[in-house]
Amino acid sequence: MANPAALLARAPEKAAAGLREFGRMCAMGIDVVIAMFRRPVQVREFIQQFWFIASVSITPAILVSIPFGAVISLQLGSLTSQIGAQQFNGAASVLAVVQQASPIVTTLIIAGAGGSAICADLGARSIREEIDAMEVLGVSPIHRLIVPRVQAAIGVSVLLNGLVSVVGVLGGYFFNVIVQGGTPGAYLASFNALAQLPDLVVSSIKAFIFGFLAGVVAAYRGLNPRGGPKGVGDVVNQSVVITFLLLFFVNTILTALYLQLVPAKGT
Repeated sequence: MANPAALLARAPEKAAAGLREFGRMCAMGIDVVIAMFRRPVQVREFIQQFWFIASVSITPAILVSIPFGAVISLQLGSLTSQIGAQQFNGAASVLAVVQQASPIVTTLIIAGAGGSAICADLGARSIREEIDAMEVLGVSPIHRLIVPRVQAAIGVSVLLNGLVSVVGVLGGYFFNVIVQGGTPGAYLASFNALAQLPDLVVSSIKAFIFGFLAGVVAAYRGLNPRGGPKGVGDVVNQSVVITFLLLFFVNTILTALYLQLVPAKGT
Protein backbone atom coordinates (compact mmCIF):
# COMPACT_ATOMS: atom_id res chain seq x y z
CA MET A 1 0.00 0.00 0.00
CA ALA A 2 1.35 3.41 -0.97
CA ASN A 3 2.51 5.69 1.79
CA PRO A 4 0.22 8.78 2.01
CA ALA A 5 3.15 10.97 3.04
CA ALA A 6 5.11 9.87 -0.03
CA LEU A 7 2.13 10.57 -2.26
CA LEU A 8 1.76 14.07 -0.81
CA ALA A 9 5.47 14.71 -1.25
CA ARG A 10 5.28 13.75 -4.92
CA ALA A 11 2.10 15.77 -5.59
CA PRO A 12 3.93 18.99 -6.66
CA GLU A 13 6.14 16.99 -9.01
CA LYS A 14 3.16 15.29 -10.61
CA ALA A 15 1.32 18.61 -10.92
CA ALA A 16 4.34 20.18 -12.63
CA ALA A 17 4.59 17.21 -15.01
CA GLY A 18 0.90 17.54 -15.83
CA LEU A 19 1.28 21.24 -16.57
CA ARG A 20 4.25 20.51 -18.85
CA GLU A 21 2.20 17.94 -20.75
CA PHE A 22 -0.69 20.39 -21.07
CA GLY A 23 1.69 23.04 -22.36
CA ARG A 24 3.12 20.66 -24.98
CA MET A 25 -0.40 19.74 -26.08
CA CYS A 26 -1.34 23.42 -26.43
CA ALA A 27 1.84 24.03 -28.42
CA MET A 28 0.96 21.18 -30.77
CA GLY A 29 -2.55 22.61 -31.13
CA ILE A 30 -1.04 25.91 -32.27
CA ASP A 31 1.22 24.04 -34.71
CA VAL A 32 -1.83 22.26 -36.11
CA VAL A 33 -3.67 25.55 -36.67
CA ILE A 34 -0.63 27.00 -38.47
CA ALA A 35 -0.17 23.84 -40.57
CA MET A 36 -3.80 24.02 -41.74
CA PHE A 37 -2.87 26.96 -43.98
CA ARG A 38 0.14 25.29 -45.57
CA ARG A 39 0.26 23.68 -48.99
CA PRO A 40 -0.26 21.07 -50.25
CA VAL A 41 -3.67 20.27 -48.82
CA GLN A 42 -4.05 16.60 -47.89
CA VAL A 43 -7.42 16.15 -49.60
CA ARG A 44 -7.27 12.37 -49.99
CA GLU A 45 -6.30 11.80 -46.36
CA PHE A 46 -8.98 14.24 -45.18
CA ILE A 47 -11.73 12.47 -47.15
CA GLN A 48 -10.65 9.05 -45.85
CA GLN A 49 -10.57 10.23 -42.25
CA PHE A 50 -13.83 12.15 -42.60
CA TRP A 51 -15.62 9.10 -43.95
CA PHE A 52 -14.16 6.84 -41.28
CA ILE A 53 -15.10 9.11 -38.36
CA ALA A 54 -18.57 9.72 -39.79
CA SER A 55 -19.18 6.00 -40.38
CA VAL A 56 -18.35 5.05 -36.80
CA SER A 57 -20.14 8.04 -35.22
CA ILE A 58 -23.48 8.57 -36.99
CA THR A 59 -25.41 5.56 -35.71
CA PRO A 60 -24.29 5.83 -32.04
CA ALA A 61 -24.96 9.59 -32.08
CA ILE A 62 -28.52 9.11 -33.34
CA LEU A 63 -29.22 6.34 -30.86
CA VAL A 64 -27.89 8.42 -27.97
CA SER A 65 -29.64 11.66 -29.00
CA ILE A 66 -33.11 10.09 -28.86
CA PRO A 67 -33.02 9.22 -25.12
CA PHE A 68 -31.22 12.51 -24.41
CA GLY A 69 -34.08 14.48 -25.97
CA ALA A 70 -36.65 12.24 -24.31
CA VAL A 71 -35.15 12.58 -20.81
CA ILE A 72 -34.83 16.36 -21.12
CA SER A 73 -38.39 16.69 -22.39
CA LEU A 74 -39.85 14.41 -19.73
CA GLN A 75 -37.95 16.09 -16.91
CA LEU A 76 -38.79 19.61 -18.03
CA GLY A 77 -42.36 18.61 -18.75
CA SER A 78 -42.77 17.32 -15.21
CA LEU A 79 -41.15 20.44 -13.76
CA THR A 80 -43.17 22.92 -15.80
CA SER A 81 -46.37 21.08 -14.90
CA GLN A 82 -45.61 21.48 -11.21
CA ILE A 83 -45.11 25.23 -11.47
CA GLY A 84 -47.89 25.79 -14.02
CA ALA A 85 -45.65 26.83 -16.92
CA GLN A 86 -46.44 24.10 -19.44
CA GLN A 87 -46.49 26.69 -22.23
CA PHE A 88 -42.71 27.05 -21.96
CA ASN A 89 -41.90 23.35 -22.12
CA GLY A 90 -41.17 23.39 -25.85
CA ALA A 91 -38.72 26.27 -25.66
CA ALA A 92 -36.94 24.89 -22.60
CA SER A 93 -36.58 21.44 -24.14
CA VAL A 94 -35.37 22.66 -27.52
CA LEU A 95 -32.90 25.15 -26.06
CA ALA A 96 -31.48 22.52 -23.70
CA VAL A 97 -31.03 20.05 -26.56
CA VAL A 98 -29.60 22.53 -29.08
CA GLN A 99 -27.33 24.53 -26.77
CA GLN A 100 -26.07 21.84 -24.39
CA ALA A 101 -26.96 18.24 -25.17
CA SER A 102 -26.29 18.23 -28.91
CA PRO A 103 -22.64 19.43 -29.00
CA ILE A 104 -21.79 17.40 -25.89
CA VAL A 105 -23.29 14.18 -27.23
CA THR A 106 -21.62 14.75 -30.59
CA THR A 107 -18.16 15.23 -29.14
CA LEU A 108 -18.49 12.37 -26.66
CA ILE A 109 -19.25 10.04 -29.56
CA ILE A 110 -16.46 11.43 -31.74
CA ALA A 111 -13.92 11.24 -28.90
CA GLY A 112 -14.99 7.72 -27.95
CA ALA A 113 -15.20 6.31 -31.47
CA GLY A 114 -13.20 8.45 -33.90
CA GLY A 115 -10.71 9.96 -31.44
CA SER A 116 -9.74 6.62 -29.96
CA ALA A 117 -9.15 5.23 -33.46
CA ILE A 118 -7.00 8.24 -34.37
CA CYS A 119 -4.99 7.84 -31.19
CA ALA A 120 -4.51 4.10 -31.73
CA ASP A 121 -3.44 4.59 -35.36
CA LEU A 122 -0.87 7.27 -34.55
CA GLY A 123 0.31 5.33 -31.51
CA ALA A 124 0.92 2.23 -33.63
CA ARG A 125 2.84 4.35 -36.15
CA SER A 126 4.90 5.82 -33.32
CA ILE A 127 6.00 2.52 -31.80
CA ARG A 128 6.88 1.25 -35.31
CA GLU A 129 9.04 4.40 -35.64
CA GLU A 130 7.16 5.56 -38.74
CA ILE A 131 6.84 9.04 -37.28
CA ASP A 132 10.60 9.25 -36.71
CA ALA A 133 11.22 8.04 -40.25
CA MET A 134 8.95 10.76 -41.64
CA GLU A 135 10.86 13.42 -39.72
CA VAL A 136 14.18 12.06 -40.98
CA LEU A 137 12.88 12.30 -44.56
CA GLY A 138 11.82 15.90 -43.95
CA VAL A 139 8.07 15.18 -43.95
CA SER A 140 6.10 16.95 -41.23
CA PRO A 141 3.90 14.45 -39.34
CA ILE A 142 1.68 17.31 -38.20
CA HIS A 143 0.98 18.49 -41.76
CA ARG A 144 0.81 15.03 -43.31
CA LEU A 145 -1.06 13.04 -40.65
CA ILE A 146 -2.50 15.19 -37.89
CA VAL A 147 -4.02 18.13 -39.78
CA PRO A 148 -6.31 15.95 -41.98
CA ARG A 149 -7.49 14.03 -38.92
CA VAL A 150 -8.20 17.17 -36.90
CA GLN A 151 -10.02 18.76 -39.86
CA ALA A 152 -12.06 15.60 -40.30
CA ALA A 153 -12.98 15.58 -36.60
CA ILE A 154 -14.08 19.22 -36.84
CA GLY A 155 -16.13 18.67 -40.00
CA VAL A 156 -17.90 15.58 -38.68
CA SER A 157 -18.54 17.27 -35.33
CA VAL A 158 -20.23 20.31 -36.90
CA LEU A 159 -22.38 18.28 -39.30
CA LEU A 160 -23.23 15.62 -36.75
CA ASN A 161 -24.20 18.34 -34.28
CA GLY A 162 -26.96 19.48 -36.63
CA LEU A 163 -28.21 15.92 -37.07
CA VAL A 164 -28.20 15.26 -33.33
CA SER A 165 -30.07 18.53 -32.72
CA VAL A 166 -32.83 17.56 -35.14
CA VAL A 167 -33.17 14.02 -33.78
CA GLY A 168 -33.09 15.24 -30.17
CA VAL A 169 -35.74 17.89 -30.80
CA LEU A 170 -37.98 15.40 -32.60
CA GLY A 171 -37.53 12.91 -29.76
CA GLY A 172 -38.43 15.57 -27.19
CA TYR A 173 -41.47 16.62 -29.23
CA PHE A 174 -42.68 13.03 -29.50
CA PHE A 175 -42.38 12.29 -25.79
CA ASN A 176 -43.89 15.62 -24.77
CA VAL A 177 -46.89 15.39 -27.08
CA ILE A 178 -47.50 11.63 -27.14
CA VAL A 179 -46.36 10.47 -23.71
CA GLN A 180 -47.12 13.52 -21.56
CA GLY A 181 -50.19 14.64 -23.49
CA GLY A 182 -48.84 18.06 -24.43
CA THR A 183 -50.29 20.28 -27.12
CA PRO A 184 -48.33 20.42 -30.40
CA GLY A 185 -49.30 24.05 -30.98
CA ALA A 186 -48.16 25.17 -27.53
CA TYR A 187 -44.88 23.27 -27.90
CA LEU A 188 -44.06 24.94 -31.21
CA ALA A 189 -45.35 28.36 -30.13
CA SER A 190 -43.12 28.48 -27.05
CA PHE A 191 -40.15 27.41 -29.16
CA ASN A 192 -40.77 30.20 -31.66
CA ALA A 193 -41.26 32.71 -28.88
CA LEU A 194 -38.00 32.13 -27.01
CA ALA A 195 -35.54 30.43 -29.38
CA GLN A 196 -33.28 32.54 -31.58
CA LEU A 197 -30.66 32.09 -34.27
CA PRO A 198 -27.66 32.67 -31.93
CA ASP A 199 -28.70 29.51 -30.04
CA LEU A 200 -27.95 27.45 -33.14
CA VAL A 201 -24.80 29.47 -33.87
CA VAL A 202 -23.33 28.89 -30.41
CA SER A 203 -24.14 25.19 -30.72
CA SER A 204 -22.19 25.01 -33.99
CA ILE A 205 -19.29 26.98 -32.48
CA LYS A 206 -19.19 24.56 -29.56
CA ALA A 207 -19.17 21.59 -31.94
CA PHE A 208 -16.32 23.18 -33.92
CA ILE A 209 -14.20 23.81 -30.82
CA PHE A 210 -15.00 20.43 -29.27
CA GLY A 211 -14.13 18.62 -32.50
CA PHE A 212 -10.81 20.46 -32.64
CA LEU A 213 -10.03 19.55 -29.03
CA ALA A 214 -10.94 15.90 -29.59
CA GLY A 215 -8.68 15.68 -32.65
CA VAL A 216 -5.72 17.45 -31.05
CA VAL A 217 -5.87 15.47 -27.80
CA ALA A 218 -6.15 12.15 -29.65
CA ALA A 219 -3.26 13.07 -31.95
CA TYR A 220 -1.02 14.31 -29.14
CA ARG A 221 -1.50 11.22 -27.01
CA GLY A 222 -1.06 8.99 -30.05
CA LEU A 223 2.31 10.56 -30.83
CA ASN A 224 3.56 9.97 -27.28
CA PRO A 225 2.99 6.32 -26.33
CA ARG A 226 5.21 4.62 -23.78
CA GLY A 227 5.89 0.96 -23.29
CA GLY A 228 5.09 -0.60 -26.65
CA PRO A 229 1.63 -1.97 -27.52
CA LYS A 230 0.45 -1.70 -23.92
CA GLY A 231 1.42 1.97 -24.00
CA VAL A 232 -0.79 2.47 -27.05
CA GLY A 233 -3.77 1.11 -25.15
CA ASP A 234 -2.97 3.36 -22.21
CA VAL A 235 -2.77 6.54 -24.32
CA VAL A 236 -6.06 5.67 -26.03
CA ASN A 237 -7.79 5.57 -22.64
CA GLN A 238 -6.02 8.75 -21.57
CA SER A 239 -7.06 10.61 -24.72
CA VAL A 240 -10.74 9.82 -24.16
CA VAL A 241 -10.64 10.84 -20.48
CA ILE A 242 -8.71 14.06 -21.18
CA THR A 243 -11.11 14.98 -23.98
CA PHE A 244 -14.11 14.49 -21.70
CA LEU A 245 -12.57 16.68 -18.98
CA LEU A 246 -11.70 19.45 -21.44
CA LEU A 247 -15.12 19.17 -23.04
CA PHE A 248 -17.07 19.90 -19.86
CA PHE A 249 -14.63 22.59 -18.71
CA VAL A 250 -14.72 24.47 -22.03
CA ASN A 251 -18.49 23.99 -22.31
CA THR A 252 -18.95 25.73 -18.96
CA ILE A 253 -16.86 28.70 -20.10
CA LEU A 254 -18.60 29.02 -23.47
CA THR A 255 -22.07 28.76 -21.92
CA ALA A 256 -21.27 31.41 -19.32
CA LEU A 257 -19.90 33.75 -22.01
CA TYR A 258 -22.92 33.20 -24.23
CA LEU A 259 -25.42 33.91 -21.47
CA GLN A 260 -23.54 37.07 -20.54
CA LEU A 261 -22.98 38.44 -24.05
CA VAL A 262 -26.15 37.43 -25.93
CA PRO A 263 -29.41 38.81 -24.49
CA ALA A 264 -32.32 36.41 -24.22
CA LYS A 265 -35.09 36.80 -26.76
CA GLY A 266 -37.79 39.14 -25.57
CA THR A 267 -35.61 40.99 -23.05
